Amino acid sequence: MAIELKQQLKLSQQLVMTPQLQQAIKLLQLSRLELVDVVQQELTENPILEETSEIEEDLPAEIRDDAVVAMPDAPDAPEEGEASGDAQEGDKLADLDWRSFADSYPQPGSGVRPDDDRRSFEATLTRRPSLADHLEWQLQLAPCSDEERRAASVIIGNLDEHGYLRATVEEVARAAGVPELVVEQALAKVQSFDPPGVAARDLRECLLLQLDALRIDHPLVRALVADHLDLLQKRDFRKLAKALGTSLEEVSAAANVIARLDPRPGRPFGGDDPIYIVPDIYVHKIGDEFHVVLNEDGLPKLRINSLYRDVLGRGADVEKGTRDYVQEKVRSALWLIKSIHQRQRTIYKVMQSIIKNQREFFDRGIAHLRPLNLRDVADDIGMHESTVSRVTTNKYAHTPQGIFELKYFFNSSINRVDGDAIASESVKEKIRKIISAEDRRRPLSDQRIAAMLRSSNIDIARRTVTKYREAMNILSSTKRRSVG
Repeated sequence: MAIELKQQLKLSQQLVMTPQLQQAIKLLQLSRLELVDVVQQELTENPILEETSEIEEDLPAEIRDDAVVAMPDAPDAPEEGEASGDAQEGDKLADLDWRSFADSYPQPGSGVRPDDDRRSFEATLTRRPSLADHLEWQLQLAPCSDEERRAASVIIGNLDEHGYLRATVEEVARAAGVPELVVEQALAKVQSFDPPGVAARDLRECLLLQLDALRIDHPLVRALVADHLDLLQKRDFRKLAKALGTSLEEVSAAANVIARLDPRPGRPFGGDDPIYIVPDIYVHKIGDEFHVVLNEDGLPKLRINSLYRDVLGRGADVEKGTRDYVQEKVRSALWLIKSIHQRQRTIYKVMQSIIKNQREFFDRGIAHLRPLNLRDVADDIGMHESTVSRVTTNKYAHTPQGIFELKYFFNSSINRVDGDAIASESVKEKIRKIISAEDRRRPLSDQRIAAMLRSSNIDIARRTVTKYREAMNILSSTKRRSVG
């Protein structure tokens, strides 16, 4: 077999993701707070961009004209040709007087005015105290020997996020270099600190420590915690009453006392700081119509720096390196501004389509939510499903029914007995209402709830009820049971 070299021509088409298109897609799926961070970073890195408090008239003409068009049939992202056309302005840019630029806009680190009485950045920083900080502060105030203090510090360092001690007495003694008797004494001191129940080695010891702190000496309550905690977790009150020789009502009353205790004493000091939801979209009902308003609070309004506009006509004596640099930055700035406007218009169109498809929900509530998928909205606004998916990611809408993530409006369907369909979220709401209205002494099983839904013209299986109940963090019927 002979081996030979050949040349041949091949014509093919392929999709190339340009950096500009990648940026537009990235901006599309960012939340409003993330978009603000990206814009602030661009303002720092691109000297062409500057923030303004003026309205759209201060933007370049092509950007202003593009922004005022009411809901055009635009593609999912700006075409690359638009950016190249805008870049032709950069051919007119001349050399910039960098000395005057530096004089007009002092750079960071150039010093603070003597009359600047603003507080320093460090003076505004705060940090939530951790569980270890809270306990160490109490340890400094507690009377104890040096060995006990050293052992207590090791104990505090071995607490998990729930406040439980995850080391044995032998391990603490070895780490602190003290006798085990000293560790026992230090452990007793730490367990007397706030919050009650901290430094316990298991749930039983944690609850007993809290009963001691609350001075609850009822024998039945202590017996349930000390000897019958497994049955108590299963809420098997009949077996508990038989084992303790008492009535169901007394067992139920003791269980209610124990239920007020905290099985995770370190919980108030754990976790990250709460992040509050800021809606990206506001939906207002005026008369019989719903109006969409985009939340642009905190989002800087961008424009091209006026210093670069002044030198647009000076192009004869511009160095090539300077001209190329300015052209690149102008192209990047214009593309960012147009991408942000395109993002806002796309979000507006998607929300309008959601309102059109879920009109009953906005008028009457969750029970009237209809089945909806991404394709329905994509076909309605003439875009691809992936674009709608990116738009609805990490974005929230403030509606007359409350604040909801945009993904909430897209849910699967459950068939009705008569052949129609109902949204899965509406079924979850019905399950929640059924359970909230049940008799706590005889809670409804999942099979019984499924039968009640079928009687309400909803064809649903028992395992689907179980799945929805667990998704809503609702306990099973045996754990929801109470006596009296």
